[in-house]
Amino acid sequence: MSPKTSTSMQKSRAQEGSFPSVLEEHLDETSPLLPASPSSRSTARPEYVEWLAEMWFLTKASIPVILAYMLQNSLQTASILVAGRISSEALAVAAFSYMFAMATAWLIALGGTSALDTLASSSFTASKDKGNLGILLQRGIIVLTAFYAVVVVIWGLSEHLFRALGQPEHICMQSSKFLHLLAPGGLGYVWFECMKKFLQAQGIYRPGTYVLFVTSPLNIILNYLFIFTFNFGVYGAPVATGISYWLSFLLLVAYAGLVGGKECWSGFKPRQALRNPWPFANLAFLGVIHVGTEWWAFEIVALAAGRLGTLPLAAQSVVMTTDQIITTIPFGLGVAESARLGNLLGAKNSKGARRSAHCAAILSVFFGSVILTILFATRNVIGGLFSDDKRVIALVAEIIPYVALFQVADGLNGSCGGALRGMGRQWVGALVNCISYYGGALPGGVYLAFHGWGLAGLWLGQCVALSLVGILEWVIVGLSNWDNEVRKAADRLDDNEQEQLVLPS
Repeated sequence: MSPKTSTSMQKSRAQEGSFPSVLEEHLDETSPLLPASPSSRSTARPEYVEWLAEMWFLTKASIPVILAYMLQNSLQTASILVAGRISSEALAVAAFSYMFAMATAWLIALGGTSALDTLASSSFTASKDKGNLGILLQRGIIVLTAFYAVVVVIWGLSEHLFRALGQPEHICMQSSKFLHLLAPGGLGYVWFECMKKFLQAQGIYRPGTYVLFVTSPLNIILNYLFIFTFNFGVYGAPVATGISYWLSFLLLVAYAGLVGGKECWSGFKPRQALRNPWPFANLAFLGVIHVGTEWWAFEIVALAAGRLGTLPLAAQSVVMTTDQIITTIPFGLGVAESARLGNLLGAKNSKGARRSAHCAAILSVFFGSVILTILFATRNVIGGLFSDDKRVIALVAEIIPYVALFQVADGLNGSCGGALRGMGRQWVGALVNCISYYGGALPGGVYLAFHGWGLAGLWLGQCVALSLVGILEWVIVGLSNWDNEVRKAADRLDDNEQEQLVLPS
């Protein structure tokens, strides 16, 4: 059977609302997001079986994504730890620099590529020409590189910016140079994310994890070599980590070309990729704002914690490090749901899209409840993993219950945010985040922090914000008109295909 015939059958089955028993299937590197059902099946299965199958599919799809993001975070974490062996000053420089990179450039990689979640996944199931996916990849690389260029300019002026923010002089000078050296490698991070989305749109989730299993240990070796053996000092960290980012990208390209994923690549077509990039740029910008509004709120909390004193800042660092590990779970589930929902909308399966969005939300509540339970049970232990100071351990134990309480809401934010990105409604998530965080929770948390509550007040504000975001986004997703979302996905695809006809390669 030809790929074209197989795709037509797949779309027909999806339109009929007949889903396979994902419980019985093995999800491998070529498994589509709309796996084919046995042709002999003539009777519809009970609805609850469809829901269980969908949740099992999303669970299996999200696991490699979550592992990939954990390993991805480990690149800069390892870099900070190796640099920290030089001195406490070097540790501060590396940690501050990577924090600033996360709040700027990494937002483009993780938020801007959400435009590919929206467009590429629906294109894969609906487009007659699978090569359109490759053109979308090229468009994403071009647009996001332009976004990244703006960040590089900001990094170039960072010394003056840090000084204006009242940072210590050694941070102003050394972190600025650190970012200058990180800038070339940071582009590799952005392109690596684009390649991951290109493969995920085809239902190929695992290569990013495979690649990072290779580059993560290699990154530690490179950091040690550049920092100590080659005597670059703290400035060896951005050079080594930048090389790791580019190696990750190149290995993923090699995987796509040699193993799986090249079916949707029709060659370099920059003219077609540059044709009317504004709809893509608009989605990418809103994706940056959607993710950024939450991340920036946590950075504000970190700055506020520093003003409370050394002890609260130390406890905040422990809690934030823990939360950054945990948050990869709802974020990974959201990424898997974005691709899944885009595929379903492209296949004109409104019923399946609705089911998938709610299944992702239910899964996130379950995962959040498990994490909540674990955090409560280990609240007196977590601080000791990072510090021997009994005061820090006690303060961490006091704060962890607030972090635990918002895990369910954070899960909803991840899964429902992923559904909104799959629908191309990044602006909704950005608006909800802005209202919830900056309209009430952050000002309220800061007020409580400096009026007797201390660090607990800041986290209470975050707890309120995430609860509002999670509930509101699930309500918005639940009230969506799914037939209308199918039409909008088709309109986006039609616009994209007309552009390719207007300007042939």
